Amino acid sequence: MSPLNTIFTALRGVSSNKLRAALTTLGIIIGVASVIAMVALGNGARAAVEAQFRFMGSDQVQINSGMVFEDGKFVSAGKILSYEDGLNLPEAVALVMKVDMSVSGAGKIRYGRATLDIAVTGTTAEALENIMTGKDVQPVGWQEGKPLTADAFMGSGRFFTPAEVLEGAEVCVLGSKTALDLFGGDDPVGETVWVNRQRCLVIGVLAELETTDVSQRYKTNPNELFYMPISTAIHILYEKEPSVNLVAHVSDESRMDEAKAQITDYLRERHAVEKDSEDKYKDDFTLTTRKDVLGAQQDAARTFSLLLTAMAVVSLGVGGIGIMNVMLVSVTERTREIGIRLAIGAQANDIIAQFLLEAVLISAAGGLLGIAVGVLTIPLAARLNQGMALLEPNSIPLAFGVALLTGTLFGLYPALRAARFDPIEALRYE
Repeated sequence: MSPLNTIFTALRGVSSNKLRAALTTLGIIIGVASVIAMVALGNGARAAVEAQFRFMGSDQVQINSGMVFEDGKFVSAGKILSYEDGLNLPEAVALVMKVDMSVSGAGKIRYGRATLDIAVTGTTAEALENIMTGKDVQPVGWQEGKPLTADAFMGSGRFFTPAEVLEGAEVCVLGSKTALDLFGGDDPVGETVWVNRQRCLVIGVLAELETTDVSQRYKTNPNELFYMPISTAIHILYEKEPSVNLVAHVSDESRMDEAKAQITDYLRERHAVEKDSEDKYKDDFTLTTRKDVLGAQQDAARTFSLLLTAMAVVSLGVGGIGIMNVMLVSVTERTREIGIRLAIGAQANDIIAQFLLEAVLISAAGGLLGIAVGVLTIPLAARLNQGMALLEPNSIPLAFGVALLTGTLFGLYPALRAARFDPIEALRYE
């Protein structure tokens, strides 16, 4: 029997009962669609993590205060990370070049009759460089591919200097919208504003900025900014010393673990951290690097892959059992037809090829429909998962290939059973 005749015979066999074939494909459709959708959700989640930690360079160590949950809220596990902790860190730890520090608090800004309630950020003089390397925002209309510089983020005036940070100078830099709200289009540079009843000299205005993610441009406004030296902000915004966000820059990335150990020893000494009864330190701080984040991300990806594999196996297994069941019913219904074909000279291989091809055709149809359903489901999955779903092109041929393999494996037994019929007994079958 020629391959073409085998194909036509298999097509006739599948099309003889369209409803049954369609229902049989449901398991394959669900399995393939779930694989594509789950891979997309996994990719979206990983992309979100990468975007969240994109600001963290490979030479940076993020230092956070340890937190514990008490009386329904998170509180510091011990001593806070102070401004002095960050200020003295480069001198005390040989592998640390510099430390970026920041705090944020609510401020009431007043100029003349204009009053503005806004989040005030106290930071070090490297804030513009950090914004630039973070790549989350850019000057409006910035040419794609053109290198960014810190100066490009200044619209007028200047940013404060390290010396001004150390001396606690009462100076500030405004975002473009903040400047517009307070000064109504006039040049703010050189003017004095009041921050929580404290005088502050405006020395610069940032350029108008936009987010690099086009989808976020109508959700957030990066121009409602108010920067002050961190030392000044601590004095003006807080009655007692706040916990400071610290980012240490390591001079040698290859010695990151050694740098973390040195920072740990430094903070344990400053915070008087002692060992507990089990001879372990109860640190009141945590250190995080990009390597740590990627390691956690890889662990999560492995766990997600196992979950995905389990779901795919279950879904496709159910679909495969459905294919086997339908093919066994079809073999039973067509026993006399099989007997006639064997009696007139058909070989066992011809029978096997026919029924195996029918099973593959059913699984292929389910695979194609599953791909369509999976791709169409991704936008819905993204909405349910805060926009985090990215189609993985390689998941489409992989899912389709697994669907074909499922049809082949589960269709093999019914095909072998049909080929083993005795022609005489099959012809007597009613």
